[in-house]
Amino acid sequence: MPEGAIAVTGSSRGIGAAIAVELAARGFTVACLSRAGGLPANAPAGGRYICVRCDVTDEASMRDAFARIGKEAGTLRGLVNNADVHRETDSANLATADFEDLMRTNATSVMMVSREAYPHLTAAGGGRIVNIGSFFDRIGVARNLAYCASKAAVGAITRCLAAEWARDGITVMNVAPGYIETDLNRDTLRDEKFRRWLKGRSPAGRPGTPEEVARLVASLFGEDIAFLTGETIYIDGGQAMAL
Repeated sequence: MPEGAIAVTGSSRGIGAAIAVELAARGFTVACLSRAGGLPANAPAGGRYICVRCDVTDEASMRDAFARIGKEAGTLRGLVNNADVHRETDSANLATADFEDLMRTNATSVMMVSREAYPHLTAAGGGRIVNIGSFFDRIGVARNLAYCASKAAVGAITRCLAAEWARDGITVMNVAPGYIETDLNRDTLRDEKFRRWLKGRSPAGRPGTPEEVARLVASLFGEDIAFLTGETIYIDGGQAMAL
């Protein structure tokens, strides 16, 4: 079995839970980092999990989380920055505090959590960081100014860390999903009006699944492809490409 743990933030539900479950199914020890501090939703028995309650916007909390991972798993071999929030607001009414709060959760946390993971990854001789962005990073979406800006920032953070940390044997990738059906948005994405709209806009003609994103992320850890770094991989059914 692979040595060391892969930490996944926001692992309790949705895409994060699917990623944690897929990594565990492939034999990895998975450190599940979330506010709840529990197992991923629908996690089957038998996986190797370390469940840590923490807050990705709190530096001390994340420092303690990685110290615990080191104590229980020995080494950290990877990190998935998945935790985020999505809120829609008319830009003319977007409060500065609300903008900054979303940026802190979606973008600042990626920088901070990666920074806290850095000494643990270098101690292990290197590793991989996979950030979970969004195809909203390259399109304009009404009422999504803060969210689009935060995901564009994730792409920039990915490129900068990849350029700087390559010398330490750390690769950094950004996986940018399109519309992915989860328990958080299922009612919206199954609405008939939305389905018709998506079918006309996306070559795939459907939303993706968390498991499809999870398999892509897991493959980035499962294959020895250290020459791949600093890039964004879009998994959106071709939607943004075809706009």
